[in-house]
Amino acid sequence: MKWLGRCPSCEGWNTLVEEVAPQGAPAGRPRGATAVRSVPVTEAKALEEQRWTLGDSELDRVFGGGIVPGSLMLVGGEPGVGKSTLLLQVASLFAHQHGSVLYVSGEESVEQVAMRARRLGALHDALRILSESRVEVIQEVIAVEAPQLVVIDSIQTMQHPDIPSSPGSVAQVRASCYELGRLGKEQGIAMFFVGHVNKQGDLAGPKLLEHAVDVVLNFEGEQHTAFRLLRAAKNRFGSTQEVGIFEMTQGGLRPVQNPSELLLAERPLGTPGSVVTASREGTRPLLIEVQALVAPTAFGGTPRRQVAGVDYHRVSIILAVLERRVGINLQTQDVYVNAAGGVRISEPACDLAIAVAVASSYYGRAIDPLTLVVGEVGLAGEVRSVGHMGERLAEATRLGFRKALVPSRYRQSSAPAGKPSGAIELLGASTVQEAIAAVLGESPAAKKPGTAQVPY
Repeated sequence: MKWLGRCPSCEGWNTLVEEVAPQGAPAGRPRGATAVRSVPVTEAKALEEQRWTLGDSELDRVFGGGIVPGSLMLVGGEPGVGKSTLLLQVASLFAHQHGSVLYVSGEESVEQVAMRARRLGALHDALRILSESRVEVIQEVIAVEAPQLVVIDSIQTMQHPDIPSSPGSVAQVRASCYELGRLGKEQGIAMFFVGHVNKQGDLAGPKLLEHAVDVVLNFEGEQHTAFRLLRAAKNRFGSTQEVGIFEMTQGGLRPVQNPSELLLAERPLGTPGSVVTASREGTRPLLIEVQALVAPTAFGGTPRRQVAGVDYHRVSIILAVLERRVGINLQTQDVYVNAAGGVRISEPACDLAIAVAVASSYYGRAIDPLTLVVGEVGLAGEVRSVGHMGERLAEATRLGFRKALVPSRYRQSSAPAGKPSGAIELLGASTVQEAIAAVLGESPAAKKPGTAQVPY
């Protein structure tokens, strides 16, 4: 036997657990002795899908139309983001519409959970609370009370009697998830597991935890902002492209029906460095304000590059393109980029908005506040087309935007039918230099971009 302090697979320290193999394991069956036979897929009977809807448009959207009986769902997020609040509200909605719910807390007492339930208005006789971390006790309570939905908050606090290690270890999390998940599958009980995250923001514990469940949900949001996003990283019963948007209030989480209007409500008009772009969260467009601040580097030191809500590496590429292709000298300038409202931007369609925001702050000239900027930026300084442009322009038109700076290769025929009536002026640009000239007039070498009136 060899002692190992660091796992050669995941490179984590103190994650290896010794497991003793059972003695006298039965020998394998001889070949051809089994009575199990496979079934042709054309003859197999498919189960009719049943879903429990919650009556909340954002939650039902992320779940794929509702909760499937017997499904196992894992919810992860940063500490304090509101995971317990979210699941307590889910439990209350389920209890009001469908039946009994068991909320098991391994971190809080019954009195603490009840206090939060009163604050949220999550009160119902069918919602029962249990403060317990022993798996065998939880199994006994489930067998007696027969709930339809069980919430385990959290799986890292559960303790299996057959595992000698402490709660939160790899072996404990794996055994607890297996035992509770097996019980849920056998009895058709839907189960939510709350999972902790590590320093990198990934779900803590063995990767087996994500493979063992049917749905993996990430609850995102900054603690100092009101917005929260619920994303499905894995969903065996629905799409992973849907995103639920919520606002954290004193009375709990409230679904946001018009997130674009709320995100732009406090936008400063006529301020250099402020640009509005259209990102896609799931299957719907979302208008987001991108802010940039360019300031001289103090005492000639190394310029700072700091971002919030956007990808740092993409911002670095865009700044290099501005220096090399447009001629904006940023080597002596500190650059700060922020996505207002606490949201996160990940898609390349917002590259052009970041470039225009930096140029706007650098020249000290604001762009028209009713102008939308959408496009991907390449290393050659070209502006590339993005998908779902018609839906983005339709959302901008609905909120009163009059102009849109888009890639010149975007064609009018790509706009889908059935969008709100009205016209938005399109400013086409094939390079970043042309885009900056179109909205700021600061690039004499750029060609004048063409315009078109396109109804949406």
